Order: sequence, then structure tokens, then C-alpha cells
Amino acid sequence: MKWFHVIGLSSLVAFGLTVAAEAPAPQLAGVQTVYILPMGGGMDQFLASRLTAMHVVQVAADPQTADAIFTDHLGESFERRLEDLYPKPALPKVVDEDQDKDKEKDKEKPASSSVANAAALADGGKATAPVSTFGHGKGTFFLVDRRTRNVLWSTYEKPQGSRPEQLKHTADIVAKQFKTARTGK
Repeated sequence: MKWFHVIGLSSLVAFGLTVAAEAPAPQLAGVQTVYILPMGGGMDQFLASRLTAMHVVQVAADPQTADAIFTDHLGESFERRLEDLYPKPALPKVVDEDQDKDKEKDKEKPASSSVANAAALADGGKATAPVSTFGHGKGTFFLVDRRTRNVLWSTYEKPQGSRPEQLKHTADIVAKQFKTARTGK
């Protein structure tokens, strides 16, 4: 009799986990149109094709019409790309007398010959770190809300190679996973 209870309880727990795993993600409900940033190996083209063919979401050619962005990387280069696509409105400049005095003091300091300072001066006072593209296209996909810039969904599905049929297969898996996350089916 004890085995019956253990098996029954295990079945209910397993069923409950299955149902919970198939529940639609509420943060994806508002995503109707996506823009896909260029990805390693041309994966963006395959992903666009599969998302469209499976009627998961509409893929936009114009980033201004998209609700969210698909990308294969995050970080400074992604943030700069978002800033290029969706610049934040300029805030009115407030004059701060203390800040003006600090600028005058900085002008009086001798210039350093370090590469970082040279880069900062050349970039209008903003130093930026070099960004490597070596890690792009390694199998992680992110869906980022264009307004909040929060990651809404992500998955890892590494392509088994770089041949078109392998990329198409990977894109198909990612599109199915995204569809399941959106609809629960």
C-alpha cells in the first residue's frame, strides 16, 4: 500500500512540473514583433526564417517597429548597438557651477601619456574598453525588451556546425522553444 502512495505522489509531482513548464511566460505576451541583430554564421537569417514560417512572431526589418530584439550576445557592444538604434532623448542641460570649476582644474593638470587617457580624450572624454566578437554565436540567444532593455527570455542551443542545414536545425529548435515559452504549447 505504501508503494501505491509513493507512485501516486510521484505521478502528481511529475504532472505538476510538466504543467508548470508549459505555462506561457507573461513577460512575452506583449511581444508581437521582433528585430534580429546580426548573429555569427548568419544565424539571424535562419532564425528570422523559422520564426516567420512557424508564425511565432512577426520579424521586423525596421528596428523602430519592433517590441523586442533578438541577439546572440550581451554587453557593452550590445548596449552601444541599442543606443544607436534607440537613442535616449537628450535631457536639458543643467549648468552646475561646481562642475565648471572641476573642468577648469582638470585643464590645468598635466596630460598623462597612457593609452586609456589618450583614448578617453579622443572619444570626447569617455574611455571605452575594447570589445571582442570572439564569443559571438556560441549558442546563447537572448530576447531583450527594446524599451526597458531587460532580458525577457533566453535559451542555449549550440549549433552542431556551421553548415546551412545545421544552422537551420538549430534555428528551428530555438523558434520552437520560444513558441512554447510564449504560448505554453
